[in-house]
Amino acid sequence: MKIFGLGDLHLSFDRLVIPGCWEGVSQHKPMDIFGSHWKNHYQKIYDNWCRLVEADDLVLVPGDISWAMDMEEAKWDLDFLNSLPGKIIMVRGNHDYWWRGITRVRQALPPNVVALQNDCFCIGKTAVCGSRGWSCPGSDEFTERDKNIYLRELKRVELSLQSVPYGVTRIILMLHFMPTGESHEISGFIELMKQYDVKSCVYGHLHHPADTIRLPDNKWGIEFSLVSADYLNFTPKLLWEEK
Repeated sequence: MKIFGLGDLHLSFDRLVIPGCWEGVSQHKPMDIFGSHWKNHYQKIYDNWCRLVEADDLVLVPGDISWAMDMEEAKWDLDFLNSLPGKIIMVRGNHDYWWRGITRVRQALPPNVVALQNDCFCIGKTAVCGSRGWSCPGSDEFTERDKNIYLRELKRVELSLQSVPYGVTRIILMLHFMPTGESHEISGFIELMKQYDVKSCVYGHLHHPADTIRLPDNKWGIEFSLVSADYLNFTPKLLWEEK
């Protein structure tokens, strides 16, 4: 079993997608407005995903899954996820406006997709925890209005970590936002990771040129992986493999 990461899929399908019949794809927000590297990005995601991921693997998707504004609009994007191999574990991103209430989200998800909120997903002795996260105090974009959201997200992360059952030996924390500010100072998220002995943290949100402020691969004894789709050239990143 392998665990991969790939976030910020930014899907926006207008109708059913049949993999392989890409000429029939229609989108309400084509991503190539952000650069030519995004052209037909969904096809790159599909091809690379199917090349690397097998049925018993996990793929962690840390948010910004769909541009949809509601559940009805998101159905074709969720259907596309159902066409991909492996088990998908995801958290909400700041652009997932369709994600309104975890119960409704879970009822709408295809069988190969799990949404995390205040809980965890376990397989063997590995637990995947997660939440959206938020901008951290000290970051360039943090304002007084962000404080309550930041504190709420800290609580959600802690609830997720507290849900890990006895016997788990490896905890992976998945966040949409980078868990620090640009200067990489210790935040409440880092304190929680240290307290609960998190081995690795997976996050997205940062796109070029913001990806230049990503965390180093290892800091505070924690492995960090930026898995934004464009940063990884739309290719799932291998995070861990069971030996």
